[in-house]
Amino acid sequence: MPDYSALLKTIGVQFKDESLLSHAFTHRSYINEHRDEGLSDNERLEFLGDAVLELVATKHLFHACPDKTEGEMTSFRSALVKGKHLAEIATTLNLGDYLFLSNGEEKSGGRQKNYILANTLEALIGAIYLDQGHAAAEAFIERFIMNKLDDIIKLGLHVDAKSAFQENAQEKEDATPHYETINEEGPDHDKTFTMGAYIGTELIATGTGSSKQKAENNAAENALKIKGWN
Repeated sequence: MPDYSALLKTIGVQFKDESLLSHAFTHRSYINEHRDEGLSDNERLEFLGDAVLELVATKHLFHACPDKTEGEMTSFRSALVKGKHLAEIATTLNLGDYLFLSNGEEKSGGRQKNYILANTLEALIGAIYLDQGHAAAEAFIERFIMNKLDDIIKLGLHVDAKSAFQENAQEKEDATPHYETINEEGPDHDKTFTMGAYIGTELIATGTGSSKQKAENNAAENALKIKGWN
C-alpha cells in the first residue's frame, strides 16, 4: 500500500481503513490490466462522493447566500462542483501522484487529466464519508472546495461559459455559435470527446471532456479566451 501520510496530514484526516484510500485512487484502466487481483475501481466511491458534495454545497449556499435566488445559487453550485474546479483542487492536493493507472493511461498523461483528477477528488470525498462520516466529509469540502466561493463570485466564474460565449457572439458579431463533434476516442465506458465551437463556418476553439456537454463547455471557455471576451 502506498504511503499516504503526507496526504493525510494535508487534508487533516486519519483513516481507520486506509484500503478505502487505495480504492479511491484506483482508476478503471488499472483494473483492466489487473483483473486477477480482485480489485474494484473508484467509480462507486465517485458516485457517492458526488452526492455528498452536492448536498454539502447546497446546504452551504442556502445559509451563506440568504439574499440569492434559486437560479443564482444553482449557478454558484455548478461552478463549485464542475470538473475543472475540482481538478484544480485535486492538483493542489497532488492526488494524481497516488493514482493507480494502466500503463497506457500513464503514458497518455492520465495523472494530469482534468476529468480523472476531478473524479478522483469525488471518490476521495466518498471514502472520507464512509470511513469518518458525514461531518468529516463536510469539513473537508468546506475547507478545500467551499472556501473558493468568494473568488468564484468575484471573478464571475459562475457564469456558464456557453451562455457567455453565445451572448457575446450575438452582441458583438450578430451570430449564434454552434458546436460540432471533432473527435471521440476510447472505450464506451471511458470516452474522451473533442468538440469545436464555431461562429458560422469558422472554428473558434476546441475543447475536450468525458461527455459532449463537458467538451462543449470547455470549447466555449477556450473560445472566450481566444476572442478576449472573458
